[in-house]
Amino acid sequence: MLEGKAMIQDTDMPVKMQMKAMTSASQALDLYDVSDCKSIAAHIKKEFDSIYGSGWQCVVGSNFGCFFTHKHGTFIYFCLETLNFLVFKGASH
Repeated sequence: MLEGKAMIQDTDMPVKMQMKAMTSASQALDLYDVSDCKSIAAHIKKEFDSIYGSGWQCVVGSNFGCFFTHKHGTFIYFCLETLNFLVFKGASH
């Protein structure tokens, strides 16, 4: 488990949800190769959808740009090992 080594870059999530995001990322890294970013992202998204309701998005990689609108209180961007993790729930407008 690596959640203690995660570095949060930005977030507006409640702390308990932040911890869940980092724990899910750590579990995914235990299950999948670090180069399998799609499976890692799918693991985190499915876990968040099942716990917090559908509509979650997850981007995982070492180099990406993004621009999005999110529902307040559902955004986190953090680094773990060599990867960056972006988890958020999309806003309807």
